[in-house]
Amino acid sequence: MATMTMTAPSKQESKPGKLRGWWILLILLVGVLAALAWWALHRKAAAEANSNQYKWILPEIRSTTTDVNATGTVKLKTGAVVRVGAQLSGIVRRLNVTVGSHVKQGDVIAEIDSRPVTARIDQARAQLAQAEVAQAKAQTDFSRTQKLIEAGLVPVQQFDDAKASLDASKASVAAAQSGLAAAQVDLAYVDIRAPIAGTVASISTQQGETVAASFATPTFVTIIQEAALEVIAMVDEADIGNVRRGEKVTFTTETFPDHEFEGIVTRIAPVATIISGVVNYEVAISIERDLALLKPDMTANVNIHTSQLQAVLIPTKCIHRDGPLSFVYMQRTGAVPLKRVVSVGTRMANETEIVRGLGPNDRVQFETGVAAP
Repeated sequence: MATMTMTAPSKQESKPGKLRGWWILLILLVGVLAALAWWALHRKAAAEANSNQYKWILPEIRSTTTDVNATGTVKLKTGAVVRVGAQLSGIVRRLNVTVGSHVKQGDVIAEIDSRPVTARIDQARAQLAQAEVAQAKAQTDFSRTQKLIEAGLVPVQQFDDAKASLDASKASVAAAQSGLAAAQVDLAYVDIRAPIAGTVASISTQQGETVAASFATPTFVTIIQEAALEVIAMVDEADIGNVRRGEKVTFTTETFPDHEFEGIVTRIAPVATIISGVVNYEVAISIERDLALLKPDMTANVNIHTSQLQAVLIPTKCIHRDGPLSFVYMQRTGAVPLKRVVSVGTRMANETEIVRGLGPNDRVQFETGVAAP
């Protein structure tokens, strides 16, 4: 009786099946490893992209100033223009200056013909001498009458007349002395002198002309005092509340746009000046240096430095908007960035002042502008 055994054929048939299983497992393992490798590389690339797109920066603490801008004009100070005239009438014998001449205080600008004044002085002296002679005679008559009245030889009326004559002669001497002094004072006005140091701006009377000082003082020259310029700035009513006396000022002119002049606020007008319906206040500014470059009526562009403070500044790119709110992203260890609302202040070029919500040690996210892949 024949018997069939299935053992050997079963072993031969299972060997190819096991090989296919191992290949499938190997393929799956390679696929998983490839997927893991791809995921790791993609994550690294994304991290590098994010690292290139953003960086963390600290705010900058900087001293800043708040300015009030205005337009002004270079003006002569009050009292800086002096019109020099003649106290006496007469012919201008000599004129010593021309327009643009620089004079010192006390310099002789012009001379009036002194002969009429000299003649009056001589006349006053003669009158004084005549009065003194009359006084001497009256004194002698009074002394003689006084002795006679003591002896009872003349009436009292004659003594009184002698005393009155003596008093009158004394008054005549005093009047003659006063007239001589007045004539001598006029002689001092023959030389017309500069009351201040400065520059001759105009001349109204020429040499050889006759001036009459009977009713009004004729003007000889006009002198502008040296270093007597100031800037008058017109400040809008919205800004005048921030301006104080003593605050520093810088300004430029149309003539010297690249040269910065310096000054200080000296006074603020209490009453407004309305120009075309706009309310402005005059602010006077003294000029501290480079006065020689300036001339009256030059236009000035004025910056009044009203305050100085320590400001927290960050790049404007760090600030994001969410409706009316402004916010930044702050760095946190081991966590996603923190979104914090901040209050912004003055914007200066590419930087913005943070008034509230950020400290000097807070790191904020800055967008570099390199886009992620």
